[in-house]
Amino acid sequence: MRNGKNVILYIDDDQDFLDSMRVILEANGYLVDEAPSAEEGLKKFKKERPDLIIVDLMMEEIDSGVNFVKELKLLNNTAPVFMLSSAGDQLNMVTNYADLGLDGVFQKPLHPDKLLATLKEKLK
Repeated sequence: MRNGKNVILYIDDDQDFLDSMRVILEANGYLVDEAPSAEEGLKKFKKERPDLIIVDLMMEEIDSGVNFVKELKLLNNTAPVFMLSSAGDQLNMVTNYADLGLDGVFQKPLHPDKLLATLKEKLK
């Protein structure tokens, strides 16, 4: 929390998604730290210790989102982590996302109402 607002770290290599997520989150009272890669996301995580993390599954490298989540576990992260994926619900059929250290998976395209309801629930 910073200045009385929850901080969301959003990691995605698609600048359009970064921009639209920032608009949605800031309009609803959240502070946004963003990173265009898993590597930059880890640096921001270590520096800022956000209240919640959203990371894209497929970025510059195919497994970079999953590897980022594994690194968070090694760093004893306690913030909720959500994966954003075009694979979405199909990811649940392939693997148990909780085993990866995720609190859930958001399907692209992301519906703002679902995002905001989930954030409100997780950041009580």
